[in-house]
Amino acid sequence: MLPRGSFSRCLAVAGLALTLGGVAQAAPDGSSPVGSGNVTVADPTVPRPQGQPCAVQLFSDDTFNDYSPRPFQYTPPAGCGTRWSKVVLEGDFSITAGVQYDRTATVFLGGVNLYFGTTQEPGSTEGRNWHIERDLTDYSALFRRAGTGQAFIGNIVNSIYTGVLHGSARLLFYPASVVAPAPRVPDAVYPLGSDPVGSTVTLNNSSSQMAATLTLPANVERAYLDVFTQSQSNDEFWYVCVPDQYAAEAQECGGGNFREAEVSIDGQPAGVAPVYPWIYTGGVDLYIWKPTPGVQTLNFMPYRVDLTPFAGMLSNGSPHTVAVSVQGANSYFSATASLLVYQDQGAKQVSGALLRNTLVGQSPTPTIGSTLQQDSSGNVNGAVTTNLSRHFVIEGYVDTSHGRVTTTVDQTVGFADTQSFAITATDYHQITDQLTSVEGVSRSRIGRFLSGEFKARFRYPLHVDSDQVTESNGDYSILTKIKQGYDQHTGLSLGGFPLYSADVHNHVAGSDTLVLNSSFHILSHSGQQATQDFAFHDSLGSCYRGSVSSANNLVTAYRIGQDCPGGQNRVLWFSHPDGSPYLGDSLLPW
Repeated sequence: MLPRGSFSRCLAVAGLALTLGGVAQAAPDGSSPVGSGNVTVADPTVPRPQGQPCAVQLFSDDTFNDYSPRPFQYTPPAGCGTRWSKVVLEGDFSITAGVQYDRTATVFLGGVNLYFGTTQEPGSTEGRNWHIERDLTDYSALFRRAGTGQAFIGNIVNSIYTGVLHGSARLLFYPASVVAPAPRVPDAVYPLGSDPVGSTVTLNNSSSQMAATLTLPANVERAYLDVFTQSQSNDEFWYVCVPDQYAAEAQECGGGNFREAEVSIDGQPAGVAPVYPWIYTGGVDLYIWKPTPGVQTLNFMPYRVDLTPFAGMLSNGSPHTVAVSVQGANSYFSATASLLVYQDQGAKQVSGALLRNTLVGQSPTPTIGSTLQQDSSGNVNGAVTTNLSRHFVIEGYVDTSHGRVTTTVDQTVGFADTQSFAITATDYHQITDQLTSVEGVSRSRIGRFLSGEFKARFRYPLHVDSDQVTESNGDYSILTKIKQGYDQHTGLSLGGFPLYSADVHNHVAGSDTLVLNSSFHILSHSGQQATQDFAFHDSLGSCYRGSVSSANNLVTAYRIGQDCPGGQNRVLWFSHPDGSPYLGDSLLPW
């Protein structure tokens, strides 16, 4: 029997030999991609206000064929002011035909991450190209000064791995206007990590930390941390692993499958960031992701942690260490994070304190259970369960120029995973059912008046069904079915009255059957089919619907907007239909 964990690693290499595909772009000009094998997604682009933006090219048609970063110089846009209604990063990437792995891609400026994602694998005779966007309006303070940045896509090109990556990226600045005013954005952005230009930090185990020791301004009134944690190497398939004590019996990778990012300030627990189970385009079964990759595969979204209860402490003039670790990391996770700070414009110095923190003392240690049983013939049946739920409240206050502001972060984080196994001499069947969830609310009070309330709910469902059969001739037939989702609900209230709410749903499902020989080389694949459904709506009437379907690695259906009123997508320019974090600060009264 071929161990399941070993198969996951072998497949990434074996799968490079056979590829189907086409050359069509994901319909940027409104044409239909049906019949194409090129990258096609249902994700929305970042909505924009009307008007002509100022553009700053970061890099243009750079070639990525080694492990050296590609530096660039940034200069703020001329004649465009320093306050913008929207700032958008646009990136266009491509890979030539041939053989190549999926690669991690990042763009940094002044140590701050602007983009984090992975690349599409190429076809053996046809290349691939794709487009990404990220709303960076909250990072406006970073763009008001010149700086040095770099793009990095580590890639090997030789006689075996022949696919060459190319990329371009630019920033678009939309000037503020009466109809599209500039929102109140953070006054400063600080990267976590020691590289002044920018790179990810490797977290090999639960004790590894990405940290920055900062002396912040003396008038911090709010603070947030945007966190990315991406699985790599042995951790790439963390979501199908089992605790070490069951690894041999289940013939699966050890190390467990609970992963969670822990945020601390001066060693004190300060928040939690869930880890999304991103699946890359060479992951599990590479044909499932042609032409449509998994949820956020090419363009990760950060998770925003509210650190405002610590604002008073952060303003006391002393250096403070903000750190991120990944509980359960098993060699390894790549991480980056950015601290966003709002300052009190009416005071040079504020004071405050942390009032309570019930996250302290709550260990992120899941409960493990097992019903695995092995009979006299060596057959194994049963399941391994991993569960953890924590509720915590963190509260602190800041005495500002507009009064004492008390912020309470009340949050419940959950993780539930069941790994089911049915193993015989000729059949290895594993089913992964996993749900990561977060539900919380941040409340701000000025005195006794409830000034603002921000609710957020996230659900990351994942289902992986892999049935590996050993044929009579020694070949392996592997049927894989995968479903993954990203569900987000956010809501903003002012003075106790609901003001705005939004929902994002991004779901991808696919299946494929691989046939490998005894040397793990792919002989064929069949039955590939996949769908992506993306939906967004908000309480102000925005609606976005998109879907794409494929069979045999060609797009068979593509629908954009038909399921919205009037058969057309209508999205307000300030909304976040892609699921990127927002704060609603342009609407807050203080």
